[in-house]
Amino acid sequence: MFTTVIGGTASQGLAKKIAKRLRAKYLKSELKVFPDGESKVTIYGKPRDRIIVVQSTYPPVDSNLIQALALISKAREYSSKIIAVIPYFGYARQDREFLPGEIITMKTVAKLFKAVGAAKIVVVDVHSKIALKHFKIPVKSISAVPELAKYFSRLNLNNPLVVSPDFGGVSRAREFAKLLNLDYTALLKRRDRKTGKIEIKSSSLRNVRGRDMIIVDDMISTGGSIIKAVEFLKKQNCGRVYVACTHALLINDAEKKIRLAGVSKIISTNTIPRKTAVVDSSKIIVNAIS
Repeated sequence: MFTTVIGGTASQGLAKKIAKRLRAKYLKSELKVFPDGESKVTIYGKPRDRIIVVQSTYPPVDSNLIQALALISKAREYSSKIIAVIPYFGYARQDREFLPGEIITMKTVAKLFKAVGAAKIVVVDVHSKIALKHFKIPVKSISAVPELAKYFSRLNLNNPLVVSPDFGGVSRAREFAKLLNLDYTALLKRRDRKTGKIEIKSSSLRNVRGRDMIIVDDMISTGGSIIKAVEFLKKQNCGRVYVACTHALLINDAEKKIRLAGVSKIISTNTIPRKTAVVDSSKIIVNAIS
């Protein structure tokens, strides 16, 4: 089957890698933002047959989301076989009503993807599995943990311990640790739903003096949780601290703040193009598509 890959401006590099692995035709897109903030999206070339649209929706989330929807809508004019690859899917944290009156925005976003013509969606390490239940079309979330673990297997670490910054991510830490035959643990984190303040209450950590730590998470936004975790671990007299994550949003100088907290290195995938994105996610995406 002939395949066309369309790269949104938020994911051009990753889209090209996907097209190369699939031996597919690659079409680039262009975004023009008017003075009033409106976005105009243009595709260069005509797609056909199976069409894969690749566009992450990291900040500016709304602009990148509109671009993804516009690209899918245009692709639908040429084919009904549209696969939307949204490596980082914004709004996945708004998957339920936490406080009275909150709108479940992910439910609305899910309707939009179906409305514009997506037949299937592929995401990488979606923040919430509950978010996927709002879709009425097939959605597949794939794990980047094996690729991240592969990177760390090449580092010379001292008796490393894998750490989840909270109990919500313990399965991810367990998977990461199992791949490298390491021990893992999870910190007890408390977040105030109204203020957003984070506090590490306690942990079952024992005998970590001098051991290198690998904090594993799905995403880093402002870095608050990571910084609190690092401060706690440093008080236990651990060795070097590394951070592994799939999506490095790193809002408001988060990378600088995390490094100042004592992190030796931040490793992320190219679902979001950053200096930290040294792990390629194109292989797992292509496997999911194929």
